This record gives sequence, C-alpha cells and structure tokens, in this order.
Amino acid sequence: MPQVVQPNASTSHMMKTTKRGRPFLKDTLDLFATLIVSLELTMHKQFFRSFPNSFTTDEAAANLASLKFSQSNRGPDPREPSRIVTTTTTTTFSMTREMAKAMAQHFMDARLIENAADRTSNLFKDRGVYMLTPKGLHVLERFISKNGMSADHLLKVFASQPICLKLLHLERRTGDDEIIISQSVITALFRRFVGRQPNYPAEVSGPQEPGIEYHERSKGIPLMDVHERATALIGKGQLQVFKNCFTAVSALEWLCDFTSIVGRDEAAEMAAHFVRFGLIAIVSDKRKGTDSAVIFTVRGTTGGNAAAAEQGEFRCTAKAIYRVTDEGRRVARWEQSVSARLAGRDSPNASSANVNTTERTSGEGASEEGVANEVSYGPGNGTAHPTTISQATDSKIHRRISMAEKLKTDFQAGQTPKGPKESNTDRLRYILDEPALRSLFREFLRGNFCEENLSFWLEVQDFKRKFNITSSAIAAGSSSIGRPNSGKGTPGQAAMEKHHEALIQMAFVIYNTYLAPSSQCELNIDHGLRNELVAYLNEVMTDLTGKAFQGRVELEQANAVNATQLQTMIRLYERIQTHVFRLMATDSVPKFIKTPRFMALRNWVEEYEAVETDGAMSVVMQQQPAVPPGLDEADEIGRTYMTVSQQANEKAHLPNTRPDKSNGVA
Repeated sequence: MPQVVQPNASTSHMMKTTKRGRPFLKDTLDLFATLIVSLELTMHKQFFRSFPNSFTTDEAAANLASLKFSQSNRGPDPREPSRIVTTTTTTTFSMTREMAKAMAQHFMDARLIENAADRTSNLFKDRGVYMLTPKGLHVLERFISKNGMSADHLLKVFASQPICLKLLHLERRTGDDEIIISQSVITALFRRFVGRQPNYPAEVSGPQEPGIEYHERSKGIPLMDVHERATALIGKGQLQVFKNCFTAVSALEWLCDFTSIVGRDEAAEMAAHFVRFGLIAIVSDKRKGTDSAVIFTVRGTTGGNAAAAEQGEFRCTAKAIYRVTDEGRRVARWEQSVSARLAGRDSPNASSANVNTTERTSGEGASEEGVANEVSYGPGNGTAHPTTISQATDSKIHRRISMAEKLKTDFQAGQTPKGPKESNTDRLRYILDEPALRSLFREFLRGNFCEENLSFWLEVQDFKRKFNITSSAIAAGSSSIGRPNSGKGTPGQAAMEKHHEALIQMAFVIYNTYLAPSSQCELNIDHGLRNELVAYLNEVMTDLTGKAFQGRVELEQANAVNATQLQTMIRLYERIQTHVFRLMATDSVPKFIKTPRFMALRNWVEEYEAVETDGAMSVVMQQQPAVPPGLDEADEIGRTYMTVSQQANEKAHLPNTRPDKSNGVA
C-alpha cells in the first residue's frame, strides 16, 4: 500500500487498510483530493472523442509516485504573542506504478472518478482517460475548503460539470473503518435512498445531458412498474403489477453515487440491511441457471421491530428486481409528504404531529426525533473575488434546526414563535449561514442600496480564514505555471510566499473598495473606527514608503507588509465587521423578514429540503442512550450527517435556474 513519509519526522508508515483490502475512507478521500489538486485537468482524446477536464492513467500514476502535501498554519508565537509564526507540515506519498493503479481503482470503486469514454466501466485501465464524478467534485470542494488550498486552476471544472449537492455520510468505526449499523442509520439511509416521494423518471426520447440525468437521480432511486405472472400449477398464472420497483444494479450505483459508501460490496451490504428491516423485497431474478450470482447476507438482532428479521440477503445480479414494501413506504413517509402538500401545510419534517411514535428514528428504542446534520462550505462569495473556489470557509459539522422549522416559527413575521424568541442577531447569523437565505438577503440589500454591508462582512470572513491556513499539493518535479514548485524551496514555503502576497492584495482591495474616502462601495461606519484604521495605515505606509498616507493604497506599495501587520489589520477589520453586523441586524433584518419573497421562500423549502433533514439523520443524545441492535455497550453508536456543496448550492438558488449542462447543478 502507499507509504506516507513526513520529512520532519524520523519515521514513515503504511496506510491502514480494512479487512477488504482498501485504505481507510478518510485516507482514500484525502489522497484523491491531493492528487486532483496536483494535476492539470486538460483536454484528452480517445476513440476519436475529446474529453475536457480529464487526466490519463500515466498522469495519475506519475503524480502518485511522489506526491507532496504541505500545510502551513499561522498563529501567535507562544513566547511572544505579538509576533506571528508559521508552521509548515509536509507529507509525502510514495508508491509504485502498480500501487498507484490499485489506488486509482479504489477511487473508481468509491465513485470519485469515472472512465470518460465508458461511464459504465468499473475498471481502472492502463491507457484510460478519466474525469471527476459529481461525488468526486463534492469531496474535492470540501478538501479545498477545509485546507485553505489555492485551486483556481480547478475553477473551470466546478463551473462546467455537475456537482453532488448533498452527500450523506455514514459514520464508521475507528478501529476497522466499517460502517456502524443501527436502525436509525438504516432508516436515514433508506429515506435518502427512496426520496421524499416515488421517483418515476419522465420518459425522454433521446439521451439526457449528464447534469439533468444526475439531478433526476439525486431525488431518489429511479422507480418503475413491473408486470410479473404469478406461479401456477396449471397454465399461466395471473398477471400482477408491482409498483415502486428498481433493479439491484441501479440500487448499488445509487448508493455509491450519493453517499459515503465505497464500493459495490459495501453498497450491497446496506441493501441487504434494507431487506432485513423489511423495507424492500425481491420481485424476480430471471438469471439463467448458468449465470453467476453474488448474494450478500447480513445478520443482526430485530430490536423489537416486528418488520425486521435477523437475516437479510441481497442478490447482486443484472436480472434481479426489488420493490419498496409497505413498510418501506411507511418509513419513507411518502403518504405524509403527499397529504401535506395537498393540504398546503408546512413540511412534515418540521411537525411532530405527523410523527408515528412507534417509529424509532434517533436510536434503537428512542422515540424522540433528532435533527439532521449539514455542513455548508462558507458564507458565499463577495464582490471583490466572486469566482474563487477557496472563498468557501472551513467546514464544521454542527447540529442545526432544519430550515423549514426556522422559517415556520422564528422567522414568521407577525406571529409569536414557540419557545424562546430569537433576536435579530440570531436571525442574521442564520441568514448568513444558509445559502438560499443569504442570496435572497443580498438581493434585498441591493434593492435598498446597502449591499456593500453584506459584501464587506463576507469578504472579511474570507480574509480571516485565508490568513490562518494554506495548503499545497504537487508532484515531485512539477513545474506548473502559476503554482508553487520545488524550485522555490519546499512546496510549503513557496505556497506560503504566494499566499502571503495574495493576502496583502486582498487586505488592501478590501480597504480601497469599502473603506477608503470616496471608494466604490464606501461603508457608512463609525467615525472613530475609520480614524483608527487610517491612523494605523498611515503609520505602516509611512514606514514602508517614507511618504505620508494619502487615503488610498497602491497595491504595488504594500508588498512589504508583514504577517504581524496583516494581523493588526484583521483586528481592525473585525471591529468594523462587528459594527456592520449590528447595523444589518437592527436595520435590515426586521424589514427583510416581512418581504413577500422571504415569505415565499417557505414554500420553496417544502420542495427543496429532502426528507434527510428528518429525525433519523442524527442521533439525539439521550440521558440513557439505547444500544443499537448488534452492538455491545462498549462499541461506537452510528449516526449520519449531510454535507452540502457550496458551489452547487449557490447555483441551485439562482433565479429561474434549472439543472442543465451550463450550470452543472446536481
């Protein structure tokens, strides 16, 4: 397996592998993203066809042979807090060509990359051309955001290809990286699998664009009606119609595409648990007697669930067809979703009145509903740098009340919400955190000629994040134009130098855009704050240039600003940011929540928020948590959480936007 070498340490180690022989999931995802950032995704030709944003087997193997990932973090010097020190860690991945090909096969199994010429192929071939899948782009975006990477060379990829909007993650055991199975986990996975309502694809005359096809599949497993004759002792049996059916192969592909499941064998095990819990049942398997068949069998306790069995099996054959059972329909809450829409009510996800109290969703034996976990990448794009991938902030997994619940209660104008009343400050925090609300809020501010307040707040957030961390990923000997290489010291040092230059530019672009006298988007801020900032800049620029500060900064003059001076500017910007935040909370938010477009957003939420935000998505910590079936008390308790792609989310919330080949939303 690939070897990991840390230059500053005296030891090296092999990647940990599971009993299936694959690396642990986190290592797989990190190595995949590091590889992609190190590659130049360009146009390649194969079989008389051209494939943009692709790479070849040789390119992947060459980079994986010696791949360096460097991460630099800034922070106060423990011995002298007024100084800023930078700590750089470099990790080198080293492997042979055959190991590199085996690693790339794991990427294919996890549905992170696909064969550009044959999307149905599951093998990583020696002379192939490969592209990123929507799931791969989702994972890549998360990695770039978390590690503060400069990845502007990937902008065209994110802009032109479908991106998985929501990826469901299943927690794994730390010891062996196996998915932790419990009834709540299977329930959450199944609800995401079947969608809010039966997903019967519309008939199309020709092949669909990849973006549209992927978007339709993201609603849930595509279903069909199947006509089968019942077996009879004499003659032909009666013709029966089975609704809500799907093929076994399509189920495996869907689970690999829209969840953190890696490989068809793991997907088959999850599908076998669907069978064990009575959520799906086989309709037919018309394979010939000579055809090979792979059958996955799982076992576990019923936990008092009358619909569950101690054993379930799933047939991984091309002819096998399964259907959603009545129990599956009940767990999916299809009928409740339909009745709620017909009645014009709010989402059943946000209402305890529609919860069947016998259904255990937040842990075996628990009747209390949980709340979905979502991860969103950052506060969005500002005006100065509207198209930079790395503007997304560091992702944090946290529990949140669903958007539907928020809009139904706390944000309803003229009504008294249940429970503690939220302040406008709390409302603004939530608006800034939700891409859909933030986009609508920006339009509202633009109409009131104060959009600069939001733009400044977001850009300072981005500036602060970029100041703290930066990372780079290159292959040894790489000399890509515009990216750090080994010719300028270590990759980490070269990346930090370039990063520092970009930070200086960003700091003074913010000043010239929002704070300089008669600037393009000048903020209306406290006079004392402005004078304090001007006084500090006058001191810095006088020391650097020997000339008095004239109110504006020429970017060429600011290149000598050091990290400590940048940190002081950040502190001043933060104080102005706090002032602007209070101004938006007290003046803009009360007006915004009364607008017709905001109130109409509640209806959009009903259609947009998938049922994964329901109770089974997260384990609510009970005073005495019950042990899920099949686990000992000492074992870990599984749960699920959702990550949301900022790139896809921003596109999905554009006015009159539909998924197509131009916007790449999926």
